[in-house]
Amino acid sequence: MISNHLSLVEQQRQHTESISARTAQYLASGGQIAKLQNPPRNPLPPPRSQAIDPETVLKRKPKTLSQADRKALRLMADSL
Repeated sequence: MISNHLSLVEQQRQHTESISARTAQYLASGGQIAKLQNPPRNPLPPPRSQAIDPETVLKRKPKTLSQADRKALRLMADSL
């Protein structure tokens, strides 16, 4: 897409020239730029426990009623 507006680079050129001038002035006055290590992005999650609680293994979701069971329950409810 072609635009009549200045590109972002041209719009920010004054700022970049100002920053580079201040950086050169800082280095000329004896300043130093140190490259440091990047911090880790996301900490690793804690390791999962290998122990299994026996009570949680036994807790199972009950099976749903079958179509025949539902039909029988409806007939029982209608007879009441």
